[in-house]
Amino acid sequence: MLSDAFGRAVTDIRISVTKRCNFGCVYCHDEGLGPVARPRAPHDEELSPVEVERLVGVAREFGIRSVKFTGGEPLVRDDLERIVERTVEQIADVSLTTNGSMLERRAESLRDAGLKRVNVSVDSVDPEAFHQIRGGALAPVLRGIRAALRVGLKPVKLNMVVFRPTVESIPRMIEFVGATDGLKLQLIEYMPELVAHEERRVDIRAVRDWLETHASHVLVREMHHRRVYRFQHAEVELVDPVYNAEFCSNCHRIRVTHRGELKGCLNRSDDLVPTRGLDDAALRDAFRQVISTRVPYYGAYVKDYPRGNAPSVPLPMVAPRAAAADPSFRRLQ
Repeated sequence: MLSDAFGRAVTDIRISVTKRCNFGCVYCHDEGLGPVARPRAPHDEELSPVEVERLVGVAREFGIRSVKFTGGEPLVRDDLERIVERTVEQIADVSLTTNGSMLERRAESLRDAGLKRVNVSVDSVDPEAFHQIRGGALAPVLRGIRAALRVGLKPVKLNMVVFRPTVESIPRMIEFVGATDGLKLQLIEYMPELVAHEERRVDIRAVRDWLETHASHVLVREMHHRRVYRFQHAEVELVDPVYNAEFCSNCHRIRVTHRGELKGCLNRSDDLVPTRGLDDAALRDAFRQVISTRVPYYGAYVKDYPRGNAPSVPLPMVAPRAAAADPSFRRLQ
């Protein structure tokens, strides 16, 4: 297993298989690489299944033990099942982040290919609010979640970006997750350093304090030192990277762009290491290079930032009600 100069062992790899997407989320940061031209048209620069397998095989040699596929929207690729099949021959723990809109008809085939789990981006369970934020329809996403649960792609984590349009809906989302076995909620801090619009931010400290006040238990994961909050029927994980040196100092992940470049940090695009056309020895050296040169984004690469968080006014939130007593929350299964 390789470690960087800060003692951070790299244990997982996140692979973008496309930049194309069928949604238009207001907070999209395109994996830090900027917008894509003709997002719905096939792109010749995308990694092939054989290229993905080769990259994952080298990752396995260096002790990386989990793979997550991202986009864009990975399910725009018709060959994603083939990519998963080739990947699990090298590393068994393979998961996927998706917008869920095309998941219903492919959940079973992805499971059969070897996929273990999915994250589905759901910022609201109100159809109108969902469309305003994501530029797509909620109903097919909910059907995709049901299909993932039905075929055993559990846990299904719902990714919810925390910013002005969503923060007051956090209790409702906790209720929604708590009403169905197999769901978990992941609250992801809005990242203005990638997409600007600082005014959309909320005080993540207030969200964290609210979670700690209402949760029955609080745990800390090794990855990023993320806090996990247990409620009566729900588990909620907080991903709060902005201005957070502790988060960065506990990052154990590298990335691969859709063009096959190794990438040490989501927030940076000046650390890309090309891999296409390399022989096996050079490919291994590329992995060593990206890992040896990666540094914590906050605390090392960026040192001049407001400690704590940018001054944002905390927004009020009410405590979750018991899901069973709320007729609007029926089980997804």
